[in-house]
Parts: sequence; C-alpha cells; structure tokens
Amino acid sequence: MSGHSHWATIKHKKGAADAKRGRLWSKIARMIIVAARAGGGDISSNLTLRYSIDKAKAANMPKDTIEKAIKRGTGDVDGAAFESIQYEGYGPSGVAIVVETLTDNRNRTGPEIKRIFEKHGGSFGTPGCVSWMFHKKGLITVQTSSIGEDDLMELVLGAGAEDMQNVGEVYEITCEPSAYEPLKKALEGKGIPIQSADISMVPQTLVPIATPEVARKVINLMEAIDDHDDVQNVHANFDIPEDVMAKVS
Repeated sequence: MSGHSHWATIKHKKGAADAKRGRLWSKIARMIIVAARAGGGDISSNLTLRYSIDKAKAANMPKDTIEKAIKRGTGDVDGAAFESIQYEGYGPSGVAIVVETLTDNRNRTGPEIKRIFEKHGGSFGTPGCVSWMFHKKGLITVQTSSIGEDDLMELVLGAGAEDMQNVGEVYEITCEPSAYEPLKKALEGKGIPIQSADISMVPQTLVPIATPEVARKVINLMEAIDDHDDVQNVHANFDIPEDVMAKVS
C-alpha cells in the first residue's frame, strides 16, 4: 500500500485510542483557529473552515470546543497566533516526507522536527527538497468490504474523482481539491462509510519497502513526527506490500 493511503489507514486504526484524543482535538482546534482568522467565522463562505469543522466532528470534538476555536480565530477570544510552516526531509531508504505544521514558535518547532528525523534514521532537508515529488489532491479511502468495486467506481467518477484504485483493504479515491467536497457529499449521500478523507499531498512516485525491519523504522519515524503537538499532517511516498506490513504488525 502506498504511503499516503496506508498512513491514513494506520492512523485510523490507532486513532481510536483515548490517550491520543486530546492531542488530536488540540491539533484540529489550531486548524479551525487559523482557518477562521484567514477567512472569517462563516462556514458558508469559508470552505477551509468548513473542512476543518468536518474533521472536528469526525473526531467527536465537543461543540463548545469548536465554537471557542472559531471565536479565537475571529478575535472574539484572546489566544496565541499560529503560523503555517512546512518542513521536508528523508526517512529510511530515501523515503520522501513532507511535514505540515501550525506553530506559535517557529524557533522551537523547526529544531524539534529536525531532532525527530535524526533520531529515527532520517535526515532533515531544505525547503523544496522533496515537495516537488507530490501533488495536492483530495484523497478519500473506503473499505473494500463496504461496497463493490464497480458500483463505487461508477459513483465516484460521476462525482468528479480522477482515479480509484483497489489497494487491498481500501479503495483509494483521488480528485482535484476543487472536487473534494462534492465527491465527499456524493459518498455520504449514498450512505457509503468513509474511512478517511483529507486534502493530501499525493506522491508522483513511490519508494518500495522490502523488509519488515525497514518498514518498522519508517512507521516509527512517521508516528514520532505525527505525535508532535505542532504537526498537522505528514505525507510520505513509501510503499509497503501487505505481506511485509503483516510482519510489522
């Protein structure tokens, strides 16, 4: 399975842990604050805010927490100012990794992300060193057990999807960012359960991971980065075959 969809699947399975729920809510709250600050608190005219609130609801974030984050963004409630910074680097076997952060202190976040790369066998890169390998796309995954491939293919292509592939446990559906909302609504309208949905950085080429040992190192690095409080999203171009992944688990 490829880095973008596979990492989404791994996070989905781990996301049920209550111990990480507070951290997830904190990250989504930052996303809401930044979206509201940039485009206002009206979800009808602020697509980024609506998308952030969808993520909050999917994570079962309390309504009052969402509302407070919006007010912080619009200036109705005092709070720290966050800025968006992207970091890039390489993992084991030359895996390309793009890290999206929201931070209130870039002098803290950059060195901490660099240490995580180095601690887990990676290398911290310069801006632009790997991001050229990725395209921004809407990425939605649906479990293969929930619907037949032909039926889903007909629906998503009619709703604006660029491509759909069966990658084992999930169907991976990609689209242009502008088609993301209509495509997601089309799936929800048919009652098709969505496993994960995001605007993601989809790699143009993949790095195959042949052994469980290397796969474990890559996943450990991805988890360590993703666990950092300032990190919003992590994108990578690894490709771990299912038989290798089974030995990691």
